[in-house]
Amino acid sequence: MTTYEVSSVATVVGGHTRVQDDYQGGVESIIRLDDEYPLETLQGIEEFSHLEVIWHFHLAQPEDVQLHARSPRGNQRWPATGTFVHRNHRRPNQLAVSHPRLLKVDGRDLLVTDLDAVDGTPIIDLGPHFEQMGPRGPVQQPPWPAEMLVDYWHDASKRP
Repeated sequence: MTTYEVSSVATVVGGHTRVQDDYQGGVESIIRLDDEYPLETLQGIEEFSHLEVIWHFHLAQPEDVQLHARSPRGNQRWPATGTFVHRNHRRPNQLAVSHPRLLKVDGRDLLVTDLDAVDGTPIIDLGPHFEQMGPRGPVQQPPWPAEMLVDYWHDASKRP
């Protein structure tokens, strides 16, 4: 197995304060670029509506990783699926990809909304979302992700 060492390029400031499964929408947070990167590395990013952000589940523990098939969220109504079919902290590298909406750029601060990472999360990499580099062709998935995520992007202020 090949091992890579990576360093964060930014940190999430504000926004969500605790890890939760649903009601991720409507929360603003800042992705703050680390001081070691010159501001020029963000030049032109304000022209894009969305970002692609790779982040680390920094609150997870190595023992959280589960390398076996299991039902999503422990719900037996949904089929047991393998580790690489889930999108959570139980993955081997405990990395996530999000596509927040970019609202504003202020120096090294990127104000975003709909970023499902919590305050203090290390950002491994970020870049603009290019529409032409999204999925090609029709997107197909089984019914259970839509059932599981029905409340995922609901407004956080409306959490019951």
